[in-house]
Amino acid sequence: MRLLIATTAMIARFATAFRSPGVVNRGVLRRAAFGVASTTTSSSSIGGGGLRRENGDQGRPRPWLARRRMSESAVQEAEETTAQASTGYPFAAVEPKWQAYWAEHRTFATPERRTAEEDGTVVKSQNKKKYVLDMFPYPSGAGLHVGHPEGYTASDVMSRYWRMTSHDVLHPIGWDSFGLPAEQFAINTGTHPEDTTAKNIANFKRQLKMLGFSYDWDKEVATTDVGYVKWTQWIFLQLYKLGLAEQSSVSVNWCPALGTVLANEEVINGLSERGDHPVERLPLRQWVLKITQYADRLEAGLDGLDWPSGTMTAQEQWIGKSTGTEIDFKVDGLEDEKVTVFTTRADTLFGVTYLTLAPEHPLVPSVTTPDQKSEVDAYVAATSSRSDLDRTSSKEKTGVFTGGYAVHPLTGEKVPIWVGDYVLGSYGTGAVMAVPAHDERDFEFASKFGLDVKWVVEPAKKKDGDEEMPKEEAFTAQGVNMNSGEFDGMKTAKAKKAITAKLAELESGGPKVTYKLRDWVFSRQRYWGEPIPIYFPVDFPEGVDGAEVDPKDEGCEHTIRFDQPIPVDEADLPLTLPEMEDFSPGDDPAGCLARAKDWRYFQKDGKWHARETNTMPQWAGSCWYYFRFLDPKNDEAAFSPELDEDWMPVDLYVGGAEHAVLHLLYARFWHQVLFDLGYTKHPEPFQKLVHQGMILGSDGEKMSKSRGNVVNPDDVVDVHGADALRLYEMFMGPLEAVKPWQTSQVSGVVRFQNKLYNVVQSAVENGSDVEMDAETTKILHKTMKKVTEDIENMSFNTAISAMMVLTNHLTSLKDKGVPREAAEKLTLMVSPFAPHLGEECWSLLGNEGSLAYHPWVEYNEALCVDNTVKMGVQV
Repeated sequence: MRLLIATTAMIARFATAFRSPGVVNRGVLRRAAFGVASTTTSSSSIGGGGLRRENGDQGRPRPWLARRRMSESAVQEAEETTAQASTGYPFAAVEPKWQAYWAEHRTFATPERRTAEEDGTVVKSQNKKKYVLDMFPYPSGAGLHVGHPEGYTASDVMSRYWRMTSHDVLHPIGWDSFGLPAEQFAINTGTHPEDTTAKNIANFKRQLKMLGFSYDWDKEVATTDVGYVKWTQWIFLQLYKLGLAEQSSVSVNWCPALGTVLANEEVINGLSERGDHPVERLPLRQWVLKITQYADRLEAGLDGLDWPSGTMTAQEQWIGKSTGTEIDFKVDGLEDEKVTVFTTRADTLFGVTYLTLAPEHPLVPSVTTPDQKSEVDAYVAATSSRSDLDRTSSKEKTGVFTGGYAVHPLTGEKVPIWVGDYVLGSYGTGAVMAVPAHDERDFEFASKFGLDVKWVVEPAKKKDGDEEMPKEEAFTAQGVNMNSGEFDGMKTAKAKKAITAKLAELESGGPKVTYKLRDWVFSRQRYWGEPIPIYFPVDFPEGVDGAEVDPKDEGCEHTIRFDQPIPVDEADLPLTLPEMEDFSPGDDPAGCLARAKDWRYFQKDGKWHARETNTMPQWAGSCWYYFRFLDPKNDEAAFSPELDEDWMPVDLYVGGAEHAVLHLLYARFWHQVLFDLGYTKHPEPFQKLVHQGMILGSDGEKMSKSRGNVVNPDDVVDVHGADALRLYEMFMGPLEAVKPWQTSQVSGVVRFQNKLYNVVQSAVENGSDVEMDAETTKILHKTMKKVTEDIENMSFNTAISAMMVLTNHLTSLKDKGVPREAAEKLTLMVSPFAPHLGEECWSLLGNEGSLAYHPWVEYNEALCVDNTVKMGVQV
């Protein structure tokens, strides 16, 4: 069996291929910081090609050496800033130096919150804890673009700030490394996805370290790691034991050309979004997780969370709780058959003039009459290739009469049954009662096909002179019942309750709560995913001795008993992927693992069995990674209860709003199951959630290769340094706002960091003899208050603005001398944003070691109040 992740050595080997030559010797300095083999460096010359620095020239960018890989705009920017950088902050030497220091001293290692005394007693940390988490990155082949570090920088600012305010901080990182892109690349190139994944991780890791993020790299995990897969499979088995994982025949979008099931969003007009290949709607055996059983819990659990209101609403809408009435319509001529519908407007029941079934509804063949069969069959076949999204988003209403009728449960009237593709078999009951007088969609359908319209609700207060309802459009508001027999005159709310009670009395329906949320289809017919730890017995024809045959042989007749699933014993986990040369799915919906016969078929206790050939979706690994970060090297459990108690829940979760629904919903579902099983003491995983806004290209469009507007952070760092990139991304505007990238504007924060560096140098030259005047004291304390409060509120752009004002003021004092205290306080404040600059300035000021845990600045409230205020007066 092939291991699912490259070793550390393999990743380190790949890392050497990604060093950036953008600035002279920059790549060598980086390799030294990352622990990759490198030649010896000095202030005068640095190995490799024998390139030299002249004394006093450290930190000078050499853009002419980077032209082969840098964009034209980056080269131009480099040329414009060369002279300025030569007298400014020497980032090219400073940043790798401090990255190497942090790595050597494990500066950001997670503190133990429990320590054992000599007498055996356990002492718990008295510090408050902060678990700061970035949404799991997928290590794509393209690496980072400048939009990615925005959220990482925000979480890093908070992590560094909280360490300086005496919090115990857990700030980990890892890789959501299963996924279709690596497999597709493998299919196209013949490269094993394991190798591609290791190479991509090495590049991402290099870039993240280059940017100075204070991750605890000892906590690093990858979903493809064998030890991680083991516990993902273990969680699946817990779901299976609870009856929350089961097989089901699910209608899916199957694309034979691509050999996979497609999401609704990936099918357009019956063709695959990628390649325009024909797509079929097929019932496939799928593993399904019964998330609907947790629908109420998932909705109720949102209370008390500190999440953006839009995300809360998105979660609630996706869960889609509806309280209404379930109604049974008997099928005329079929004594034991009935059509069940759900409605939130039971008050309109007397206005039903037809029923509509989804084309895939199981009753369609039964209710269709012989003279309508050919037309219905043709319609069902035509809609079978359209995705659910395509069907529901289409403005054109289509349908066909089945020839059959249902019986109205209260009036006994016959109601025609139609088939329409706007009704989905996978949503609700797969059938709707149509009330065209009081539903816009039903009104359009009835108008197109000439069906009856019955008005049964009128406005509570009619306008003067109105004798009857207008017939030009549906009346969808609440009102008073009419033409509804004994329910006439009742207002909508009362009529709903009364009609629902009547249906319950007649055993033809009753109250019902439904959800828009559907059970989670958990199967993928691909190679690069976690194998599902289930196997099945294999039967042979009567009279055939299983001991004498081999189901792996061509022509060996056998049956896999999918109706008798057997879970893999937990002691036998992990179940790893087989070695394969051909990863293409083929035209078999069972997936490519079905071709790995030596892996699929095995004997146990003298009987043949077959492994499940579906794999888990990429969502699986990202459902619980925040738990594994607590205890990544634990071979006996997914995580220990002590660490769960010490660190959970996540205090700050930062990521894009595009994950607002599915990832958060799935992760919360798994978490609540583990909570019910007693593995965690915390009912919800993420206490505070923050979405960073998207950084667009300079053209105002989303960054993409096709648009040619992608900006590589390597280019920006080579020219300006990592701290400049971090400062610029936090200074662009409010964190949650969408904003365009403008490389030309980076020079503004470059000037700021150069000024700050020069201010500190002036303070060092002046010694400790310079006293602060009253004006400087007041500005300093106001700045400390402003920066502290802004960081707490994650208003990073205004915090940087305040430090710029203070820096300009201190620059104006250079002739009189910069007070050392002011320089030190400014250094501490800037360090969460520009950590390399902060560390270097701290060192220049004569301090030893890192400032990462130095106490945060404290301000005097009295000094933050203005004694005089200028006011404009109009005379």
